[in-house]
Amino acid sequence: MGTVDSANKDVTFSLADKKPIVVFVLGGPGSGKGTQCAKIVQQFHYNHLSAGDLLRAEIKSGSENGTMIQNMIKEGKIVPSEVTIKLLEKAMLESGNDKFLIDGFPRNEENRAAFEAVTKIEPEFVLFFNCPEEDMERRLLSRNQGREDDNIETIRKRFKVFLESSLPVIEYYKAKGKVQEIDAAKPIEEVFEAVKVVFTPKDEKVTA
Repeated sequence: MGTVDSANKDVTFSLADKKPIVVFVLGGPGSGKGTQCAKIVQQFHYNHLSAGDLLRAEIKSGSENGTMIQNMIKEGKIVPSEVTIKLLEKAMLESGNDKFLIDGFPRNEENRAAFEAVTKIEPEFVLFFNCPEEDMERRLLSRNQGREDDNIETIRKRFKVFLESSLPVIEYYKAKGKVQEIDAAKPIEEVFEAVKVVFTPKDEKVTA
């Protein structure tokens, strides 16, 4: 038992020691998070980590951990925060980078508290893509990416879950002055102009 604990501790220490810059990226389904993350990666050289993608990759790997995750999802259970956080930590350490966009996590207050407790890392800030529900609905219904969860009832359910679980996380960081809110209802390029302002160091913002 001690060896597992010490192995986990090593991961935590080495990650916290690297003092990585972590940005949580939050926004409802269809708010354009993925598109904007790709642009941030390209221009500002962050690593983009999606909690959902990491869980899916772990399931695909056929590992013991992956099978456990798959069974939990099948049974409609929520994957424990620690499981997702360990996957995020591993991906951060293996990337060789020290700047990360963590997309779609934390999904709720429990995720948030667990992330800070396990990694000993607080996010630099939270990038919140705020978009009215009707705009998100329109985008999701028109994109038709072959996702079976893009029908109107499911979209509304996902939006309701986002409001109930993720908004308290945004409020928590807002109270700490750590939320950068972006109007995500605008066209992609306009949204990215606002994002660029957030990511450009203060001393580079001075224009002639």
